[in-house]
Amino acid sequence: KWVSPPFNADGWRLDVAADLGHSPAFNHEFWRRFRKAVKEANPEAIILAEQYGESKPWLLGDQWDTVMNYDAFMEPVTYFLTGMEKHSDEYHPELEGNGDQFWRSLLSEIEKNFTVPSLYTAMNELSNHDHSRFLTRTNHLVGRSAELTPQAASRGVRMDILRQAVLMQFTLPGAPTIYYGDEAGLCGFTDPDNRRTYPWGKEDHELIAYHKELIRIHKEVAELMNGSLRIVHSEGALIAYGRFTRAGASLIVINRNSYALTRDMFVKMLGVPTECIMRRLIISTKDGYRSEPVKEQVSDGLLTLQIPAMSAQILRYSSVDHLTAEEFWKKNQIHFGEENPFPER
Repeated sequence: KWVSPPFNADGWRLDVAADLGHSPAFNHEFWRRFRKAVKEANPEAIILAEQYGESKPWLLGDQWDTVMNYDAFMEPVTYFLTGMEKHSDEYHPELEGNGDQFWRSLLSEIEKNFTVPSLYTAMNELSNHDHSRFLTRTNHLVGRSAELTPQAASRGVRMDILRQAVLMQFTLPGAPTIYYGDEAGLCGFTDPDNRRTYPWGKEDHELIAYHKELIRIHKEVAELMNGSLRIVHSEGALIAYGRFTRAGASLIVINRNSYALTRDMFVKMLGVPTECIMRRLIISTKDGYRSEPVKEQVSDGLLTLQIPAMSAQILRYSSVDHLTAEEFWKKNQIHFGEENPFPER
């Protein structure tokens, strides 16, 4: 009844859903019946399961819609940007800034555990009620609040790394899902320290504005919601990937290095014309972020970028946006024969 009037809940989040019942056969049969009941009540309601590891047997269209995306989002992003385990229980310096391992992990988990519809609707979180907050992971402190004290959770945190993570959250396949307080700069070790009160009166307003800007971009740029994913560049702590459709392409560049780089990005592989202009929509650096549009020239299919240290940015080409009205109709006008198909009456 909860997904029906008068409550109209948007769906169910199912805790440890794969563990229900005493046998796999019973579990799958239960979720088939559950799906039938939910979809009959509200076909648009989402069935979202908490699951670590193998998910695909439940994601074939007859049980769950999707899952909380630990394996193909939270874990690979956290390890690449911080080297930390998601509870802050371990630090793995060999994974921090390791772009090749990031891609191996993310792509293998996508292939093993997702169908396309379930991937595009997966719950992409940086933090939640079970794990340390992402901002706390940026300080590399291993442990929990009982041993380290709650105050240590905010000691030496890196806002520039958090902004990189948020930009990845809004550009990798899946549904960006913000755990309350992350957008305001809330810190915390794992449960129960991760469930602190929202920081009323102490919010980081610049960080909130950054989230709002990325929400706007995600809503306006179709390929970030349903476009294909392709690796454009992977070089140590510098990664670049594309999200693209026939109508547009976005290039996302993440530099986890503490120094600037200049690199050529072969954007033609994303369907971008050999000669064109791409617009930078947003960039985050060590000092903050900027969202004023900046034009970048593509020549011979290559985009040459000067990439700041500790930066994250989105650049976009649209097959429509760059045209003036005159150019659009010149390219898309209907050509009729000599006979007017719409004669005056």
